[in-house]
Amino acid sequence: MTQKPNPLSSIKISGPIPAHLARSVIEETLRNAILDGRLPCGTAMRQQELAILFGVSRMPVREALRQLEAQSLLHVVTHKGAVVAPLIEDNSAETYALRLLLESEALRLSIPLLTDHDIAEASTFIDALERETNYTEIGRLNRLFHMALYGKAPNQRLLKLVEHGLNEEERFLRFNLEAMGLGETSQEDHRELLNLVAQKKVNESILTLRNHLMRGMEVIENYLNSLEQSDKQGSL
Repeated sequence: MTQKPNPLSSIKISGPIPAHLARSVIEETLRNAILDGRLPCGTAMRQQELAILFGVSRMPVREALRQLEAQSLLHVVTHKGAVVAPLIEDNSAETYALRLLLESEALRLSIPLLTDHDIAEASTFIDALERETNYTEIGRLNRLFHMALYGKAPNQRLLKLVEHGLNEEERFLRFNLEAMGLGETSQEDHRELLNLVAQKKVNESILTLRNHLMRGMEVIENYLNSLEQSDKQGSL
C-alpha cells in the first residue's frame, strides 16, 4: 500500500534558525504554506514533528501555532490537536456580515490618515489585478489592496481581525476563483472605492465598500449553493 506523502515535506528549511527569530520564522513559513495550499485543509500540525523540521524546541512552535490559530488559519480539534482550518464554508454569510462591520470601521478610522503615497500604492495593486491571470496572485493582490486602505487605522487589534478575514477570503479565492467562472476580474468597484477614499469622502467610501463586500458575498454564496446542489444530485 502506497503511503501518502507528508505535506510537511513541501517545506524546506535552509540552515539553522536563530533562537530569537524562531517563533516569527515558523509562523511566517507555516502561514505561507497554508495560504498557497502546500498545507491543505485538515493537515495536522504536530508540535514535535514541527520542532524537528525547524530544528528548534517545542516552545517557539507552540507560540507560532497559537498565532496561526488566532489568525483563523488553524483550528484545534479534540484528540487531534491543531489542524489547518477549512476554507470558507456554509457560514460565508456570517463571515461577510462580520467583515462588513470590521472593515467599515477600519476604513472610517484610516481614511483621514492616508497619504498620497498610500493612495498611489493602493492604485498599483488595482493595476496589477487588472493584468493578473494567476488565481493565487489575484487573492494576494486583493488582500494587499484592501489592507492598503485600512492600514492607517490606529486600532491594531481591529486591523488584525480585519486581516484574518482577508486571509480567509484569500485562501478561498486561491482554490475556487477559476471554478467560480469569474475569469479576468473587473476592478470597477476597487477604482470607485479608491477614488472616494482619495477625496476623503468617508461616508461614501464606506457605502461603496459595503456594496462591494455584499456583491462578493453573493457570488460566493451562489457558488457554494451550486456545489451543494451538485453534491445532492450526485448522491441520488
